[in-house]
Amino acid sequence: MPIYSLGQKPEFPEPERADPSGVLAVGGDLSVERLLTAYSLGIFPWPVEGYPLLWHAPPQRFVLKLDELVVNRSLAKAMRKHPYRVTLDRDFLGVIRSCAAAQRPGQDGTWITDEVQEAYHRLHQLGFAHCVEAWRGDELVGGLYGVVLGRAFFGESMFAKADNASKIALATLVQQLKRWQFHFIDAQVHTDLFESLGCKFVKRKRFSQMVAAAIVQAGPPLPWTLDADLAAGWAPPAGASVPK
Repeated sequence: MPIYSLGQKPEFPEPERADPSGVLAVGGDLSVERLLTAYSLGIFPWPVEGYPLLWHAPPQRFVLKLDELVVNRSLAKAMRKHPYRVTLDRDFLGVIRSCAAAQRPGQDGTWITDEVQEAYHRLHQLGFAHCVEAWRGDELVGGLYGVVLGRAFFGESMFAKADNASKIALATLVQQLKRWQFHFIDAQVHTDLFESLGCKFVKRKRFSQMVAAAIVQAGPPLPWTLDADLAAGWAPPAGASVPK
């Protein structure tokens, strides 16, 4: 299949036209309008050093339906000790910079370039990108960020500098998103971590339908804050492995 070259207009070909690896198009920029258009179609950028900007629409997406979050016994036990304070949108730049600096097996460098950081910070300033943080005292030790359209959360990256920090941040975020009636968290591609938390593959066509249904609904009001009981430290009850 051909890989499309993008022009100046923030337009994309149909996601179903992506090649077998999921690459749909090259070129363009990371403007707010282009990024929002991409996410509304189930497309995301994934820069690769030495190549023009690549846009992806994989044949399968790794998706977490919020009622299917899995918290195993060891994680639940850790959460009941309340090792970290969890917040929303307190330090977006700190989170994305920490994600960029995180060492990942099999990866040399990072796709979260300075240009990417600037682009997603612009989205954050406009209310379209959000983050969750885990703090140990005043130290940022874990978190993740993503793009939000309507009631869909498109996860971008996460990091942890302490045991279970990003998992606890994510589990707390899931509880808040459930209360806001979000539909799903998109993890984009498979990772062992997200598989352990309950993510499952969804075919591209079905994912596009899920996105379309979620983004037409109004999102939660700004600024984002955790409900008081979640901010005080949410943890699943003893014996629970899949919170409902």
